[in-house]
Amino acid sequence: MRYPKPIQNLINELSKLPSVGPKTAERYVFYLLKQPNADLKKFAQTIADLKDSIIICQSCHSVAEKSPCEICANPHRDKNLLCVVANTRDMAAIESTKEFFGHYHVLGGVLNTIEGVGPDSLKIDTLKAKIRQNQVKEVILALNPTIEGETTSLYLIKLLTPYKIKITRLARGLSAGADLEYADEMTLGNALKYRNQLNNI
Repeated sequence: MRYPKPIQNLINELSKLPSVGPKTAERYVFYLLKQPNADLKKFAQTIADLKDSIIICQSCHSVAEKSPCEICANPHRDKNLLCVVANTRDMAAIESTKEFFGHYHVLGGVLNTIEGVGPDSLKIDTLKAKIRQNQVKEVILALNPTIEGETTSLYLIKLLTPYKIKITRLARGLSAGADLEYADEMTLGNALKYRNQLNNI
């Protein structure tokens, strides 16, 4: 059976979302059809406003409503402690543990030769500048324990070693191949609390 064009168009659009196939998209569409018009308009407006309401923090490179973001603007955060993450979702996962009180730096991804992501594609130059300007004493590498995450960590260790700062990584409470955003708060909190030093400073 072929659905009316408006239904099929929405199924096609929803199918573009991560982990959403045509059948799941179809269920979403028929769920939405049962909702009041006011709710649908509010939902559509929220999506329409998404890009217009969000900016990139010029300090940590996370998505935010203003720049600097609330974390970077907080005078009670420790500027000498810097946590390096791949994306804003990983940053949010670490914040949810309430175990970290320093600042963040979002790389914007990890090194991946297959997808053409090299050092120039990441926010590495601003990371080095931040370390110099804020007199950072410790950098925590909070990257996923995947091949790409490990490759990026090794690259950063080599790059940052001349700065004579302490370099640590999350403890191995996280299983290999896991994503930070899917780790429970206790596991991630312990990994952060019992992180390991990677150099001899």
